[in-house]
Amino acid sequence: MKDVIIIGGGVIGCGIARELARYQADVAVLEKGNDVSVGTSKANSGIVHGGFDAKPNTLKAKYNVSGNAMFDELSQELDFPFRRNGSMVLCFDEAQIDGLQELYDRGIANGVRDMYILRGNAELKKLEPYVSDKAVAALVVPNGGIVSPYEMTVAYAENAAVNGVEFRFLSEVTSVSKTDGVFTVVCADGYSEQARVVVNAAGVYADVINNMVCKDKLHITARKGDYVLMDKTCGYLADHTLFQLPSKMGKGVLVTPTTHGNILVGPTATDVDDKSDVNTTAEELNEAFTKASITVPSLARRNIITQFSGLRAHLDSDDFVIGESSVEGFYNVAGIESPGLSCAPAIACDIAARVSRKLQLKEKLHFQAKRKGIPQFSKLSNTEREKLIDQNPLYGKIACRCEVVTEGEIVDSIRRPVGAKDLDGVKRRTRAGMGRCQAGFCTPRIMEIIARELGCDMQDVTKLGGKSNVVIGRTK
Repeated sequence: MKDVIIIGGGVIGCGIARELARYQADVAVLEKGNDVSVGTSKANSGIVHGGFDAKPNTLKAKYNVSGNAMFDELSQELDFPFRRNGSMVLCFDEAQIDGLQELYDRGIANGVRDMYILRGNAELKKLEPYVSDKAVAALVVPNGGIVSPYEMTVAYAENAAVNGVEFRFLSEVTSVSKTDGVFTVVCADGYSEQARVVVNAAGVYADVINNMVCKDKLHITARKGDYVLMDKTCGYLADHTLFQLPSKMGKGVLVTPTTHGNILVGPTATDVDDKSDVNTTAEELNEAFTKASITVPSLARRNIITQFSGLRAHLDSDDFVIGESSVEGFYNVAGIESPGLSCAPAIACDIAARVSRKLQLKEKLHFQAKRKGIPQFSKLSNTEREKLIDQNPLYGKIACRCEVVTEGEIVDSIRRPVGAKDLDGVKRRTRAGMGRCQAGFCTPRIMEIIARELGCDMQDVTKLGGKSNVVIGRTK
């Protein structure tokens, strides 16, 4: 029997796993996908929100402000990319400046500090030279940031695994029941396990999991957002995260730098019935780019390198559901849409603390809090590169030219705790295939490395698990 089963291997589930790993407990994470960070956590804006947008006295506001404050120390401890670049909410009409004041007042009520409203296009251009000439004012929020969401999730998972948490993949939960004070969790792959506590962090499927065991039903709508990613040559176009005044459907289309130097545009907001529908559409992609061009007119379509979409878990209540449910020992972390990524560290600590009190867990004497990421060859000096190659010659072999990723990094990504098993897993951990050519040149070489490291045939190597095989047979 497990002490705790966590359902869902996204940033929330892995964050909770890492925080529970501080205690003497038998913890398992069940993930329906082939890896961590394969749902909402891999396809979002990567924004650490300042906390000004959420309505005061909501869970979104509470966890946003506290979560935001944790990123500096956490990113150092777990070695994932994070930068406080600040954010700006742009206004394009003098008549709408009251909307900026409303956001400012809301931020003050939430406890956000150092915000200010900047007026006049000339003043705006001192901060952001390429912002539209039509922008008349902005709410400036210095504590806003950007993070690599999938690298953050991987860091959480690796650190949890090193500290004893078990991860099971391709384990879609089909049943949760409670008898005589003990939960039984059954998965589609035949795995069945009992637990004293269950934590539901299943993203857009959190309502499905909740409704298996709780009389208080939840309903989550999958809200799809399409994104456009620009080449690094556009990185100079924005330093802050640039928002437009939000609407009832969300914070609207933004223009933001990424932690790796690209420019990201999006998302749109379309409610979909199918919780696995991440298909992009020409209409939505065009909407994202057109609206983003209002903010930064210099954006050029020729610099688009890829397009993708992600799903947000929107609850009918329009706020998170976090904590112990009506069924004792069953904890929900549901409806985690924006600013969910910003809230993740605070939610993880809160749920872990609640569970530890419930089970009267004792802290470990030798919890390993720090995690070191894979060396990034592209960011090293020549002296550092030579030293690394001396230690491991595989770091002297470039596999992905666009992002300057070596064979050593790819091998490391596969061999690490909770390691990569497919092309997308390698990509999330090393950026191999994320450059201008979008894996057009490096895919065959990376497949060879994966096949060699996993001891499988090239035909068994997939893009993202399941039936996403890249090659189907041999010609000669």
